[in-house]
Amino acid sequence: MNVNFKIIATGVLFFIGAQAVEAQTTKKKDTVVKEKKIDEVVILGYSKTATKPKDVSATTTISADKIENRPNSSVLSSLQGEAPGVFVSTNSGSPGSAKIDLTIRGVSSFTASSDPLYVIDGMMSSSTEFKNLNPSDIESISILKDAAGTSIYGNRGANGVVIINTKRGGFNQRFSVSYNGSIGVSTIPNVDYNMANSQQVLRIQRAANQGQGVGMTDAQIDAYGINTDWRKILFRTGLTQSHDVSMIFGAKNVSNYTSFGYFNQEGTVPNSNFQRFTFRNNLTGKSLNDRFTYRANVALAYSKRNQLDEENNANISNNSIQNPLLAVLTGLPTLDPNKYQTGQQMVNGFGSNFANGDGIYSLLDVLRGNLPNLFTNTAINVNASASYKITDDLTFTNKANVDYKYNERNFARAPWSYLGLIVAKNANTEFGGLESFSKTREFNFQNISSLNYHKVVNDLHTFDVGAYMDYLKVHYNGTAQQQNGLNPLNWVFGAGTGYVPFSSSDPTRYQPSISASQVTAGSLAYFATLDYDYDSKYGFSGLIRRDGSYRFASDKKWGTFWMVSGRWNIDQEDFMKGSTFDMLKLRASYGIQGNQNVIAAAYGTNPLLVGTNLVRDLYGAGMGYNNINASYYNGTLTNPDIQWEEIKQLNIGLDYSLWNKKISGTLDVYDKRTNKLYNPINISWITGTNSINGNNGELQNRGVEASIKYSIINNQNIKWSVFANAAYNKSKILSLLKDDTTGTMRNVTGHIMNEWYVIPYVGVNQANGNLLFLDANNNVTENPNIIADARATGKSYIPTWNGGFGTKAEYKGFFLDANFSFQQGAYRWDNQMSWAYDPTTVKSSNVSADLLNAWTPTNVVTNIPSLTASNVSLDGNSDRFLKDASFIKLKNISLGYSVPKTMLEGTNIKGLKIYAQAENLYTWTKWKGYDPEPLFSSSVSVYPNLKTISIGVNVDF
Repeated sequence: MNVNFKIIATGVLFFIGAQAVEAQTTKKKDTVVKEKKIDEVVILGYSKTATKPKDVSATTTISADKIENRPNSSVLSSLQGEAPGVFVSTNSGSPGSAKIDLTIRGVSSFTASSDPLYVIDGMMSSSTEFKNLNPSDIESISILKDAAGTSIYGNRGANGVVIINTKRGGFNQRFSVSYNGSIGVSTIPNVDYNMANSQQVLRIQRAANQGQGVGMTDAQIDAYGINTDWRKILFRTGLTQSHDVSMIFGAKNVSNYTSFGYFNQEGTVPNSNFQRFTFRNNLTGKSLNDRFTYRANVALAYSKRNQLDEENNANISNNSIQNPLLAVLTGLPTLDPNKYQTGQQMVNGFGSNFANGDGIYSLLDVLRGNLPNLFTNTAINVNASASYKITDDLTFTNKANVDYKYNERNFARAPWSYLGLIVAKNANTEFGGLESFSKTREFNFQNISSLNYHKVVNDLHTFDVGAYMDYLKVHYNGTAQQQNGLNPLNWVFGAGTGYVPFSSSDPTRYQPSISASQVTAGSLAYFATLDYDYDSKYGFSGLIRRDGSYRFASDKKWGTFWMVSGRWNIDQEDFMKGSTFDMLKLRASYGIQGNQNVIAAAYGTNPLLVGTNLVRDLYGAGMGYNNINASYYNGTLTNPDIQWEEIKQLNIGLDYSLWNKKISGTLDVYDKRTNKLYNPINISWITGTNSINGNNGELQNRGVEASIKYSIINNQNIKWSVFANAAYNKSKILSLLKDDTTGTMRNVTGHIMNEWYVIPYVGVNQANGNLLFLDANNNVTENPNIIADARATGKSYIPTWNGGFGTKAEYKGFFLDANFSFQQGAYRWDNQMSWAYDPTTVKSSNVSADLLNAWTPTNVVTNIPSLTASNVSLDGNSDRFLKDASFIKLKNISLGYSVPKTMLEGTNIKGLKIYAQAENLYTWTKWKGYDPEPLFSSSVSVYPNLKTISIGVNVDF
C-alpha cells in the first residue's frame, strides 16, 4: 500500500493496517508545505513495524482484496500462489476441513511439525483457529520467511510465521455499515480414468473369466439395460452462501470495529456440510496526551459440520462400502441403485458377501444419514493490550490473550443401518449399532510483556532496543464414551435413548467404553532485540532468545537461539542519484532457531498437546478374560536426551522498485538446515525393541524465490497490472545414522527427502502378456527383486517448484481479477489408477475401459498387460503408477462492477459493488485423479477441492 498524502496542519498521516495514526510535527512560519511520499508499512513480529525500505527480513504482505469474498471456509486456502516460497495445499475439500498444509521454504523435518506459527492480532495461535476466523474480518496477512523475521518468535517460529491483522476503526471516522453477501454452487471435479460402462465391463469380465459377464454373448451384453452412473447417485451440487455485516466508527480518542458473519457450505457428498457463526469486536483507544493506548479484541465463533467418517478414519480410505470417493469409481455400472431400500433388505439380499460388488449398496445406506458424524465447535478469544510511554523514548507494553475452545463429536451407527445389522448378525447379538461421544476443552493463556526504547541521535542514528518476556500455558482435557447396542424402537441420535444395558454375566455383548485424558503444557521465553539504522542507508538487527519447553528433561528444557541481519539501501547512495530506482535494497540474515514440536500434530490439533511423554517411561495394562487386568508391560522406553531440533537459516535478498514503482519485486536465495532430526535410533533387542526415538541427522533445504509486479497502465480510467512469483526448493539429507533400505519411499544420505525408490516398468512381454521391468543391471525381467532392483528416481511427492501469477484490471468501474497457482516436480502414487487397471477385481469392482485393449495372443502390440498376467502384483513396486502431479490451476477469477458514487447520490448507499467469481475453475494437469493438489504420497480417495461459482454484492452505508 503506497499512498501519497499531503502534510496538513500539524500532522503526517500514515497507515498501519486499517488504523490511521497521526505523527505530530511542528509547522514553522512561512514553511512551504510539500507533498511527501509515505512508504508501505510492514508488520513484523510482536507488533513491530518497519517501512519497506528499512525492513531487513524476507517478508511478503497479502492485502485484504486478495482474500475477500472468496468462498473458502478457511482463509489459508486463499493464500495458494500468493507468496513466493509459501506452499499451500488444501488436502481435503470437505466443508470445514482442517486438512490444510502450509509450508514455508520446504519440509524441515522427517517427523516434526513443519507448520508455521500463526499470529492473530499479535497473539500466537494455531491452524485450529482458521475454521473460526471470518476472512471478511482480515485486513492483511504478512508471511515471515527468514531468520530476520521469524527469530523473534523463537522455537514457535522455526518454520516461518504467518501474521494476521484484523480490521479496526480509525479515529475521527464517521459511523458506517457494510454488508457483504454471496451465494454459489459447488461441484466435484472429474476424473480421467476412462471408467467402463456396463457393456465394456461385461466384456472385460468375460475376457477375464470372472463376474457377471462370463458366458454372455455380444447380443446379450449389448442388450443389457442397466448402466448406472454412480457419480450422479453419490454426488450432488452443493450450495455455498455467506453473509457479513460490519460497523465502524471512531471518535477523537476511541475507535471500534464490529462484525457479524454467517457462512454455510454444503458438500458435494450428501451428509457433508459446514456452518459457521462469528462475532468480532475490536476496540482501540488512547489518552488525551497520547501516552496511554489500549486495544481490546473479542472474537466469538460457533461452527458445526457433518463429515464423512473417511475424513478422519484412515482405516476406511480404501473401503468402498463406507467411502463414496472411492465407490464412485469402483461401483459396477451393471448394478441397479434402487435394488435395496433398507439395511435389512441388504442383509437379507447379500449379507456380508461383496464378491459381486454389492458392497456399494451399503454406501447408499450411509448416505441416507444412517452413519451420522456431527462435529460442533465453540471458540472464545479475548485479546487485550495496553502501552504506556514512560518517557518520550521508553514504552512499556503488556498483552494478554485468553483462547478457549470446546469441541464435541457425536458419531453413530444406526441400529437399523446395514452396517449396524450386519455387525450384530455376525456377532450373534440381537441389537446392533453404536453411538459415541467425545468432548474436549482447551484453555490457552498467553501474556507478553515488553519494554521498548527508541532514540534518534543527530537525525542520523536510530536505535531501537527491546526486552520481552513471553509466557504461554495450555490446559486440556477430553472425555470419550461409546455405547454398543442400540434399540431401534426408541433410539434417537444424540438423545441418549435406546441404550441396551450391559450385563456382567454376558461381558462380550453391549459392553460400553469410556476414557479420559488431560494435558497441561506450556512454554516460557525471554529475549532482547536491537535495531540500528544509519541515515536510512544502512541497518543492522540482532536478537538473542532463551526458550524453555515442558517437553524435555530438565537439562534439555532450555535452548538459546539468536539472529543477526543487515541491509544496504543502495538507492540512497550518491552514485544512485538520478537513477530509475525508487528503491534498491540488499539484505542478509543468519539465525538459529529451535523446534520443540518434534512430533507433528494431527490436522486441527494444537501442536503443544502432542508428544507429552517423550522423555518418560510409559506402561500399559493388558486386558484378559472377563475384562480383568492380565498383563503389565512397558509401552515406551525413556530417552531423556531428546532435545530441540535446530534450524539454521542463511538468507540473502534483494528488494527493488523502479520508474515510480511501475515495476517492483523481490529476489531471495536461502540455505536452511535442520540438525538433531527426531528419528529412530537403533538399540539392542535385549530391551524388547530394536529402536528408540532420539535426535540424529541433518536435512538441508536450498532454494530461490522471486516475485515481480508490473503496473502496465495506471490512470484515472484504466488500471492494469500483472504479477507473478515462483520458488524453487530442493531438499538433501546431509547425514543420518541409518539409511532406509526397504520400501518404495526412502530417506537416504545424500539424496532428497522422501525419495521414490521403485523398479522401472518397461511395458508388456509380447510373447505372453506379462509385465516387464528393469533389474539393477538394466536387464529386462519379469521377476525383479523388489528390494535389490529398486532404484533412486530423484522424485518425491513434495514439489520442487511452486508459485502463482495473475492480473488485475479496472476500467471505469468494471474490474477483472484472475489468480493462477502452479506446482511442478511432484510425483505421487496414483493408487486409484492402479485399482482401475487391476483386472483381478473386475468381478466386484469397475475398471478402466482401457483394459479392453489388454494383451491377447491376437493383440500383442499394446501397453496393457494380459488380464491373466502372472506377475501383475509386482507393479506396486514399480513406477508404472508413479505419476506427475504438476499443475497450473485457475485458482480464482472475479468479474464485477463498482457503481459510480455519482449514481448513488441522494441515497443512503455510499458504495455498491456487484461481482461474479469462480474458485478452482480449471486445472491443467497430467494427473488423472480428482485433484493433484493434496500433499500426500498417494491419493487415497481424498475429498477433492470443489469448483465453486458464485455471485455477490458489497454495500457500504
